[in-house]
Amino acid sequence: MQWTDEGIVLGVRRLGESGVILELMTQERGRHLGLVRGGTGVRLRGVLQPGNSLRATWRARLDDHLGHYLVEGINLRAAGILTAAHAVHGVTHLAALCRLLAEREPHAGIHATLEQILDALDDPSVVGPMVARFELAFLAELGFGLDLSSCAATGAKDDLVYVSPRSGRAVSGAAGEAYREKLLRLPSFLRADTEPASAADLADAFALTGFFLDRHAFAPRGLAVPDARARFLAAVLVRNA
Repeated sequence: MQWTDEGIVLGVRRLGESGVILELMTQERGRHLGLVRGGTGVRLRGVLQPGNSLRATWRARLDDHLGHYLVEGINLRAAGILTAAHAVHGVTHLAALCRLLAEREPHAGIHATLEQILDALDDPSVVGPMVARFELAFLAELGFGLDLSSCAATGAKDDLVYVSPRSGRAVSGAAGEAYREKLLRLPSFLRADTEPASAADLADAFALTGFFLDRHAFAPRGLAVPDARARFLAAVLVRNA
């Protein structure tokens, strides 16, 4: 068995004296692991950093084996972006999200969006909203997408400023006013890419997506939402203050 694909490094773990298990989010085959011989050596150490994009050839005798990777760097962005706190925490958080996906199931949209986020990771004013939107799309990828198209109570498509924590549906300002303390805020930039996002909007967006990520993605697996997510948000908010 052999194939070649592009992938984003999610992480590595050491195996033996010089080998590593490389975890990639590939373009066509989803999250995929493989052994890299000599992965701890000087030649590959800088290549196998989280956030880098690689061209990888995977080989194994049988499809269900771990297999071996031969890798070549395409975009070694890690050296440039991982000097900022928000970028370090951002990459760690995105990798943790991707690990919720089953191995070897294609998620081409996830891979493409990750590339866009990583290429913008040096700009906290841009990447904060991108990650919030990514979390929203990630919930949909898991089968738990939110319905933000119209008000759950009235069907109205305007003035959608809340989300019901029970149904995951949008609620208009008029319909939700009496229950505002029980509803989650819906920042407008989550519904329209052209809308700007203030620091308060970002905090509301991450509170919204975090609630549903915990409910549908982390808690059912017995996991807590990784600390890197809160650290990423805190670092982005500081940079945007």
